[in-house]
Amino acid sequence: MTSGGWQAIAAPSLQVESNPNQTTPQQQSPEIQQLPTLPPIEKPKPSANPTTQEVRLVLKLKKRRVYVYRSDNLETSYPVAIGKPGWETPTGSFQVLQMIRNPSWQHPWKGTIVPPGDDNPLGRRWIAFWYDEKTKNSIGFHGTPNERLIGQAVSHGCVRMRNKDVEALFEKVAIGTPVTVEQ
Repeated sequence: MTSGGWQAIAAPSLQVESNPNQTTPQQQSPEIQQLPTLPPIEKPKPSANPTTQEVRLVLKLKKRRVYVYRSDNLETSYPVAIGKPGWETPTGSFQVLQMIRNPSWQHPWKGTIVPPGDDNPLGRRWIAFWYDEKTKNSIGFHGTPNERLIGQAVSHGCVRMRNKDVEALFEKVAIGTPVTVEQ
């Protein structure tokens, strides 16, 4: 484990093609989840679940909201917290790469493990959409025990959400769901 990375326990690794249209955080972040190495993932296949077909997410950083579109119609939106200056949330076109219910979290410096529960920094859900193969770090949507910070630029690149909102979002997306992050 490299210092500064976040690690979800029992999280599968991700290997994805790099996207030249995306920006990356300028520093390694305690909020960036560090994942172990596994074989490359296949290109995502369309979901067989009709509730997740034709869904796409648009994260508008300046508005601090993620918008859920289904067949180009706005279905709902949620307030979020985003990366703070120096740890900006990456912009560009991505896709959902990993989804974990009730993740555990390993402290990047102390090595202690925080089990799933109310005090877990990742909250109740993890939805990864950005991955850096070089550092093995990822960024995604996740819950938080500090919901009062929603609406602010306070994270280390990840997108924090109220636990009830990230749980609802988790049910609307699937691996491969497009995610667009714009200023």
